[in-house]
Amino acid sequence: MVVIRLSRAGAKKKPFYHFVVSDKRSKRDGKYIERIGFFNPMATGQAVKLKIDTERLEYWRSVGATPSDRVKFLYKNFIRNQSA
Repeated sequence: MVVIRLSRAGAKKKPFYHFVVSDKRSKRDGKYIERIGFFNPMATGQAVKLKIDTERLEYWRSVGATPSDRVKFLYKNFIRNQSA
């Protein structure tokens, strides 16, 4: 089964997450199929907080990949902010 989830990167106390498509059996920060975006919760000022390749996300969902709850939440907020 293929999932779309967040993979943690960054330093201690300064998290940075990648949106990755991976096999459900692989580790959270392990091997992945494709990286489709990022989320920077510590972004300030002009820094980009969230970037998702929506075309690739929709492609993987159409093929049967299931997004995690956090990915669903961030994606919904991303779409809402893009249309506003």
